[in-house]
Amino acid sequence: MRDCYGCRPIEQFLQKKPDILQRIKAIAKCPLKDAAAVNSTRWALYHQLAATGLPVETGTGGMTKFNRTRLGLPKTHWLDAASVGQSTPENLITRNINPLVIKATGHGRRQMAQINKFGFPRRKKDGSHSVRKSTKEFHGFKTGDIVRAIVPTGKNQGTHIGRVTVRAGRVFDLTTAKGKLQSINWKYFEPIWKADGYTYVHKGKKCPLI
Repeated sequence: MRDCYGCRPIEQFLQKKPDILQRIKAIAKCPLKDAAAVNSTRWALYHQLAATGLPVETGTGGMTKFNRTRLGLPKTHWLDAASVGQSTPENLITRNINPLVIKATGHGRRQMAQINKFGFPRRKKDGSHSVRKSTKEFHGFKTGDIVRAIVPTGKNQGTHIGRVTVRAGRVFDLTTAKGKLQSINWKYFEPIWKADGYTYVHKGKKCPLI
């Protein structure tokens, strides 16, 4: 019978690494305050939702896995959400459904000086420090906005929709589902959606809202 590493006592498994064993034993009996905070928040949210009078349903992780396995669905976040609780239907149609993936991106950084790999401020050729602009918006646009660019001439001629990257000058970059377009005059842009600190991307696509 082959030895099962996962079945060994931890003292035997880590007998050659006493420092790691000591660290694990030191935290093994610590209170699970983070898990307690999550559980408390979850139940508080449940009671707040129930107080609205709307129907609220809960389910265990085991029930979610049971429903997902019964329906023959792969393990993904959005299909788990569709398999929660006893109200999961006997047949769940997921073909041709393209979920919207939402990601928090924030509103940029407050770091004013660009730094090198050692953590020191970068210097320009003239010896001065490279400092970021204090404003994030130029000509009414800021990085992350979704725009339509109608370019009349040049290598980028045509109508393009994508995410804009602004600069302090007159030209911006545009990231579309087909790739990145560089140095487009800001006058050719029309705003579609203002960035709010999140990106919204349909699963399997590269550019938001396209």
